[in-house]
Formats: sequence, C-alpha cells, structure tokens
Amino acid sequence: MLGVFERLALEAGREVMRVFREGGAVDSKADSSPVTEADRESEKIILAGLRAAYPDIPCVAEEEVAAGIATPDLDGAFFLIDPLDGTKEFVNRRTDFTVNIALVRHGVPEVGVVFAPCTGRFFSGRPGKAEALEVDADYCITERRPINVRESGTPLAVVASRSHNTPETEEFIRDLGAAEIVSIGSSLKFCLLAAAEADVYPRFGRTMEWDTAAGDAVLRAAGGMTRTVDGRPLVYGKRNQASDSDFANPHFIARGKSAP
Repeated sequence: MLGVFERLALEAGREVMRVFREGGAVDSKADSSPVTEADRESEKIILAGLRAAYPDIPCVAEEEVAAGIATPDLDGAFFLIDPLDGTKEFVNRRTDFTVNIALVRHGVPEVGVVFAPCTGRFFSGRPGKAEALEVDADYCITERRPINVRESGTPLAVVASRSHNTPETEEFIRDLGAAEIVSIGSSLKFCLLAAAEADVYPRFGRTMEWDTAAGDAVLRAAGGMTRTVDGRPLVYGKRNQASDSDFANPHFIARGKSAP
C-alpha cells in the first residue's frame, strides 16, 4: 500500500507543478478558502488510483467533501486525502505545499506519505518505519533513508504555521521559554519533527483531518505522537460533532521524543 501511495503522490505532484508553472485561476469555496486547478487535478489522480487499487476502502478527500459529495460509512479503515495542502502557499508562490495521502484504521493514522513537489522533500511512514525519500527531476525515487524523532534539546525547536499563527500559539511558545522558531507551511511541520529537525508543533487554530493525517502518520511511524490539549491521542474519522463540522480537528500539540 505504501508503494501505491508513493506512486500516486509523485503523479499528483507532477501535475501540481505543471499548474504551478503555468499559473491559473484561483476560486473560492463556500468557506472562502482558496481552491485551484492543482487541487482538483491532484485529487482526481489520487482518487482514481486508490479506488482502482482498493475498491473496498472508502475515500475522504478534501475537494469531494467541499463539493458536498456524501461520505460513506467509515467503519474500520478509510483513506484521507489532501491533494494540495498549503493552497495559500501555492497561490502566494511559496514552495512548502504538499500532496498528502493517509490510511486511517480505527481512528489511527497508520500509513501516510507527504510529498512537497516544489522542493522535492518526500516522507513516508508505516507502523514502525518512517523514511525520507530522495526524488529526481523525473519524479523517480532514487534513495531512501530511515528517520526517527530526536531527544528534545535546548533550545527547543518549535515549528509554527506560516499562514495561520494565533495568540494561543504565541503564548504556548512563550511558556516553553527559549525556543528556536521554524516557520513553515502545510503538513511538513509534522515531518520536520519526524526527521529530527524540530521538537514541537503546537496548533491552536482550526485544521481538518485531511490536513494532518498523512503527516501525523509519518510522525507516529518515526516515534512521535500528536495529542489534543487534554493529552489524548488525536483521532480520525470524527463525525456528527456537536461543536464543529465533520472531520474538524480540535487544537493539538505534536511532539517528538521527550518534548514537553
């Protein structure tokens, strides 16, 4: 399955970069968030590939949900797809947008890939094994190396959202004391923790499950964890929430090893 994810992420990433180079219109969804041709074409590639390979596993994809396409029952396993995480980065011509594919089983993100096609950074994870992948100009994987979270050092390296910073996030960082701040967009924040390049990722703004599942899977495979502010593991497949829409996440804090 991880091989299928990697192949589809590369195919989708190639199409995302075509649109990035050629430009195109930016539309607004019902929630006023941006959507582009790259989002739509990437999602088509991923969904077609997953549904051909695994016809019995339901898919939850950002643009299908936004279009009002009914989500099936999610007993057991399902796929979560964000075809272009960091659309604001993409629109603003920044480089840290990603393609994200994850398998969730019983609420836990078990398998995931995160591909940043503009920079070539590619991460994958499955239970007990996370890797950083090297990708050449032809979108072929040329090298793999294992990654693991690190023991947190001093000062702590905190990754924060470039486009969605909040006062709560700033307060959390202040409470940590001296900390190095790494500002980056999209699900790469999880991957920096997984690759021992950072220690803590606090998120006190709104996210959806497709924003986080793939990166969270990579982080957990590398030995880290994502928990809600009350200390519970972040779970997936949340439906019929009294306080928010389907698949919306609560605030959370992702950590590497031994981070406070």
